[in-house]
Amino acid sequence: MTDKTMTPDEAVSRLRSGMTIGIGGWGSRRKPMALVRALLRSEVRDLTVISYGGPDVGLLAAAGRIRKLVAAFATLDSIPLEPHFRAARERGAFELTEIDEAMFMWGLHAAANRLPFMPVRAGLGSDVMRVNPNLKTVTSPYPDDAGVHEEFVAVPALRMDAALVHLNRTDRLGNGQYLGPDPYFDDLFCEAADTAYVSCERIVETAELTKDAPPQSLLVSRHSVTGVVEAPNGAHFTSCVPDYERDEPFQKLYATTPWPEFAERFLSGATEHDYQSAVEAWHKERQQ
Repeated sequence: MTDKTMTPDEAVSRLRSGMTIGIGGWGSRRKPMALVRALLRSEVRDLTVISYGGPDVGLLAAAGRIRKLVAAFATLDSIPLEPHFRAARERGAFELTEIDEAMFMWGLHAAANRLPFMPVRAGLGSDVMRVNPNLKTVTSPYPDDAGVHEEFVAVPALRMDAALVHLNRTDRLGNGQYLGPDPYFDDLFCEAADTAYVSCERIVETAELTKDAPPQSLLVSRHSVTGVVEAPNGAHFTSCVPDYERDEPFQKLYATTPWPEFAERFLSGATEHDYQSAVEAWHKERQQ
């Protein structure tokens, strides 16, 4: 048994420029934002990012850290298209591989099972194949009842050097628990990566994980986790239900503020505490 706890900056210190990084969560929901902010404080860049994209993608794109993005979408949920992602994409700041949600999921499954690809029907007959000319098809070696050998899309494995995810609770060993309505494939991100860093709202003793929640809420197993980071409010400004909902006023500020101004006010500090303090100060100003 090993205590895997570390700070956000200690986790990010293990990442290197040029890596392929997977980021869990979905859109603007339960994103590992404290870890993303730590990444922005580092010198790491030239990343391939794999994500069901939200503000994680927007922040990294605006900061010029992405070389290639693999995503099914990039959204803030209540704001349909992530504006900083859109601006970076429109100026051709990075390469984009865009596949649909099902293909993305099966790419994670392939990587988690250390397979080179997964055959799926998703994508056939759609423009996914046109905009991704590198995608291949495979023919089933087994005929169906009509004697036809069916054709499938061969979705490549989405292998990663490291995964970053955020959960409601973990223990010090790396067992992670979600308490909201959706797992968002965070377990697959961890299993598809060579290393995985899990931030959480609160670290608890192992026995507490199932004290008031069902065993199936234990989403991430310690065998796939490299580091555990306690980061209260660490998904802000995305949601982390039931601990908190999305900070909609702040998200609107993020979406409508020029990047240099937003980064200077909220992301120029040396620690995650500096960010949280700046957000708190902004909310107090709104209430005056």
